[in-house]
Amino acid sequence: MDALDRVVKPKTKRAKRFLEKREPKLNENTKNAMLIRGGNANLTVTEILKDIYAVKKPFAVLYKRKNITRPFEDQTSLEFFSKKSDCSLFLFGSHNKKRPNNLIIGRMFDYHVLDMIELGIEKFVSLKDVKNSKCPEGTKPMLIFAGDMFDVNEEYRRLKSLLIDFFRGPTVPSIRLAGLEYVLHFTAVDGKIYMRSYKVLLKKSGCKIPRIELEEMGPSLDLVMRRTHLASDDLYKLSLKQPKALKPKKKKNISHDVFGTTYGRIHMQKQDLSKLQTRKMKGLKKRPAEKSAEDGGATPKKSKSA
Repeated sequence: MDALDRVVKPKTKRAKRFLEKREPKLNENTKNAMLIRGGNANLTVTEILKDIYAVKKPFAVLYKRKNITRPFEDQTSLEFFSKKSDCSLFLFGSHNKKRPNNLIIGRMFDYHVLDMIELGIEKFVSLKDVKNSKCPEGTKPMLIFAGDMFDVNEEYRRLKSLLIDFFRGPTVPSIRLAGLEYVLHFTAVDGKIYMRSYKVLLKKSGCKIPRIELEEMGPSLDLVMRRTHLASDDLYKLSLKQPKALKPKKKKNISHDVFGTTYGRIHMQKQDLSKLQTRKMKGLKKRPAEKSAEDGGATPKKSKSA
């Protein structure tokens, strides 16, 4: 039995908290990514991994040592690192004569490889090469995808889902305008994927809404798709399954229209409006003639004269 597969009983409170963080939860933690260098990674691939690590921090782990592995032939080492570092996303960089400047992006399900796509780097501009101001660490990016291929082709559609998983960052309950300062733009055209990153500048416009300008800040990549390893439809559907506790319960007698307005149906017994209690006021008191009409038409008695 593998050492990572054994049932570990914590001996300290710190170890207990560590194991509790790895237990399945209804609302999972933010996905972490591991960035791994292959055994023959060159300077370009190393710089790309460092730049993406700078963009992804603090939800990333960068392995500085080279690891001799081939993910498309043997995935055991990736699954080992995933279980050890508790990362469900990975980016593997390598370089050889057959596939120069190579990146493999993928994700895990239950510590096993789910999807994996190999991308070739044709052009790269690093963070250092662009002499502009940078966004602070941990900034949540806005993701934009342009191109019909992301909606038509199944491989590009799965790549889009993978990129969203990789760069989306933590889930936030609210958004402030000043926090929208980082944009990642992906364009698919003519068999290539162009990745550009911009910083959002809010300029004065003379009105309440500011004027927006985009300033390129790097990294910038021109990519081409090479090989793919996609999960089967059944396994992919299983990975998207949500627990029953998270599914919204159906409420009776409630409906919604196309505009999102909520309508409710109330079931009540038939009411006798004549017996409805209203506010007691002098002006609402019944006159003697009205009372006599209700009693059957009997005339009221005359008061004795003094």
